Amino acid sequence: MIWNTILLAFREIKRNVLRSVLTILGIVIGVGAVITMVTIGGGATEQVRQQIASMGSNLLMVSPGKRLGPGRSVGSIPFKQADADAIARDVSSVAAVAPVSSKSIKAIFGNQNWSTQVTGSDNQYFRVTNRYIKSGRNFNDSELRGGAAVCVVGETLRQKLFGGQQALGEKIRLENFSCEVIGLLAGKGQSTMGMDQDDIAVIPLRTFQRRIAGNQDISLIQVSVREGGSTEKVQGDIERLMRERRHLSPSEDDNFTVMDMKEIANMLTGTTQLLTALLSAVAAVSLLVGGIGIMNIMLVSVTERTREIGIRLAIGALEREVLMQFLVEAVVLSSFGGLVGIVLALTASIWLSGVLNVPFVFNVGIVIVAFLFSGAVGVIFGYFPALKAARLDPIEALRHE
Repeated sequence: MIWNTILLAFREIKRNVLRSVLTILGIVIGVGAVITMVTIGGGATEQVRQQIASMGSNLLMVSPGKRLGPGRSVGSIPFKQADADAIARDVSSVAAVAPVSSKSIKAIFGNQNWSTQVTGSDNQYFRVTNRYIKSGRNFNDSELRGGAAVCVVGETLRQKLFGGQQALGEKIRLENFSCEVIGLLAGKGQSTMGMDQDDIAVIPLRTFQRRIAGNQDISLIQVSVREGGSTEKVQGDIERLMRERRHLSPSEDDNFTVMDMKEIANMLTGTTQLLTALLSAVAAVSLLVGGIGIMNIMLVSVTERTREIGIRLAIGALEREVLMQFLVEAVVLSSFGGLVGIVLALTASIWLSGVLNVPFVFNVGIVIVAFLFSGAVGVIFGYFPALKAARLDPIEALRHE
């Protein structure tokens, strides 16, 4: 019986193809928009996770000053090398510690110049930040101790200064001194904040302090926690150690900040997920509009087919059979709209992922939910017209012109 009902539903849909297409348009748009928003949002969230992970595994950032907000801090007393050494020596579960100082400087080679980020650190910097030297080498001990004029450059800086030329062994000028390129870093792409991580030149920390900064200050200490270690515990240990080294009384606030990159990742992914949910909720309104359209057309269909319904009731059709016929028609319409919406959404998601340069993350859960929801829209909004058809008086229906 149900199969015959479905066939009748398809026959009625084929009888008014244009009207049926316009009826399901709201469902198609609603389902397509919801799936597209969730898929692109999921890709953006995954991209944030990957970019945070690329900055370093289990990474803690120890910076001077109490952070009040983006770009704002107070009590900014720089660190010294002894502070980094104390963290490496006294804090357990630490895999590597890298003291860092940075400055934006113009790099010059021949007639090419480019403003880049020059970072002074040691070999632990490459380990902490998950950076790999694809050719050449890192610093040796004598270069680190003596503050040698050597550097390891990122892919973007190499392209801007050297193009297709050989870079290893060449000398580039950084501010008022020249340094030899001894290594080339593997590419990492953009960071979560949109900064190019390959636009960089790394030099020994002592070289940076002598040739560029003119002091012994350290602006950042990056700490990598061992696999299996608790970043929360290490963060607490570092905070206690820094308070002790900075001679802060219990009543005084910290004049430094220890940031866990996991917390930043959770904050950023939470933001993208919230935005995705809000956009999906707005898109879901189209499903409501589509449901109202189905109800409207089904009511028109009941009016147009009043005489047909009267004949069926007069020759013995039961009310529940008439109810089922119109209900199935509404469900078939909405479900077909859901299928079309899913196909369009996946196509649009793949295209937008390429345009926006985010990973395509196929979420089978939202596809199933969207399809089931489209079917539920047919049931909910088709029930009243179907009930109206089933309750028609056969005699009055036969008299209908």
